[in-house]
Amino acid sequence: MTTDHDERARQYLIETARKRFAGPVNFTLSAPELHFLPAPTCPEIAFAGRSNVGKSSLLNALTGRHGLARASTTPGRTQELNVFEVGEPVLFRLIDMPGYGYAEAPRDLVARWKALILDYLRGRAVLKRVLVLIDCRHGVKTVDKEIMTMLDKAAVSYQVVLTKGDKVKPTALAATLAAVAAIARTHVAAHPEVLTTSAETGEGIAELRAAVLAATL
Repeated sequence: MTTDHDERARQYLIETARKRFAGPVNFTLSAPELHFLPAPTCPEIAFAGRSNVGKSSLLNALTGRHGLARASTTPGRTQELNVFEVGEPVLFRLIDMPGYGYAEAPRDLVARWKALILDYLRGRAVLKRVLVLIDCRHGVKTVDKEIMTMLDKAAVSYQVVLTKGDKVKPTALAATLAAVAAIARTHVAAHPEVLTTSAETGEGIAELRAAVLAATL
């Protein structure tokens, strides 16, 4: 049951997050290996998801900046850790990880992506949470379960975020949300709340901003 106090706290966090993202947000660099990342001086939130899940579009919606993260019509284009810094001085960083599960990518390239992701998850003490993006039209696929299990084993806190919520009917979206939440509850490192978003309509973006901010505090 949500109390008035809980609702006021939620609205305060949403407004604070809005102000944070209304300030400076800058692309910093792309890191092909862990040692190219900036010094670990502030909290980091990472974004993971299958290729073509809408990661770049969601990052642009989250930051309120068109073109900050470059969306591509070619799945699997992101092959490095793309770093975005929020605030001046920097309050926290957003890390766009390479998309996974792109079947047509060469095996050696996929192996390099996996190694880079694992190195980051295991070797970055300032990583506070990973946001695992799931296309609401498709739900949780085998490759998503694999990344969730990997995060469980690495003891990295993560939260599932549904993308492209505007692409399905409300009844179908509700069913997908329930199914994905049930799966998330079986994973020890998963945050209990699953968020639903749409980069097109802005649905859930304020709540996602609040979740990002809360994870960095």
